[in-house]
Amino acid sequence: MDRLREAALIAVRDCMTVKKGETVLVITDEPTRNIGIVLWQAARDLGAEAMLVEILPRRTNGEEPPAPVAELMKHVDVILAPTSKSLSHTDARRKASRAGARIATLPGITEDMMIRTLNADYARIAERSIRLAAMLTEGKTVHVTTPAGTDITMSIEGRIAEPDTGLAHEPGAFVNLPAGEAYLAPVEGTARGTIVVDGAMAGVGMITDRPIRMVVEDGYVVEIDGGEEAARLIELIEPFGKPARNIGELGIGTNDRAKLTGLILEDEKVMGTVHIALGDNVSFGGTVRVPSHLDGLLKQPTLTIDDRVIMRDGALLIET
Repeated sequence: MDRLREAALIAVRDCMTVKKGETVLVITDEPTRNIGIVLWQAARDLGAEAMLVEILPRRTNGEEPPAPVAELMKHVDVILAPTSKSLSHTDARRKASRAGARIATLPGITEDMMIRTLNADYARIAERSIRLAAMLTEGKTVHVTTPAGTDITMSIEGRIAEPDTGLAHEPGAFVNLPAGEAYLAPVEGTARGTIVVDGAMAGVGMITDRPIRMVVEDGYVVEIDGGEEAARLIELIEPFGKPARNIGELGIGTNDRAKLTGLILEDEKVMGTVHIALGDNVSFGGTVRVPSHLDGLLKQPTLTIDDRVIMRDGALLIET
């Protein structure tokens, strides 16, 4: 427990820069209750006006929290949300960010993950993430291939990439913890090709049966096949219709302490991987709003921005 408390202190003190007298809201649910409690204790011990709220587990990533909690989120300085389903892509989170709250979401985090990854060198991770985000922002087209069969292109022209540095020091800052990625919303309707998810899939877990193969036309997944994991993915997105099949995100992992576990919160941060998400992209400059956002992890990717190869077979070709 001491190591967990130490990790919680790093999150609250270093990543969120919580100060004495600030209002801090920790939102948790039953599966992540222990982590919620230690984060609340860390904020309390730093002299914050710390509040702990437990909600019922959401059914999907992106489902809104209860209305009273959403209202409270707009009136605090700092929010930490260790929950079993992600609150990142919710109107409640977006409105709280606009109101100036510094926010970290920790969807699906485990005690092991928190202890291991929150001791990373976040200054280096931030530098790496910021550099990659700048390259994405300046680019027009991305092409991704993998040995498993991914071969997809998409326009990113005019889109602003965000670095997930893990450092929420300014009003309105929003991060994941553990952190470590550069990401953006590709231009809707432009993605074309094939995605083969061979690492892990949000809501599904580690790919252990057959890779999930998705055919993409005009920005939407039109065909999904594979084994048990593919069937599970179809079940998850089917209730939300076509918007849940939108190619909503392209991300590059930058955390050298993260490892593939089947928990997408950590998986998408693994350095040397790329993730492509289906569904909502309103949180980072897109136009598709749907209560579903599911990331699929690609192993050993080669990623090209315009004519420059940024990553080859999972190795970053920039200074890191």
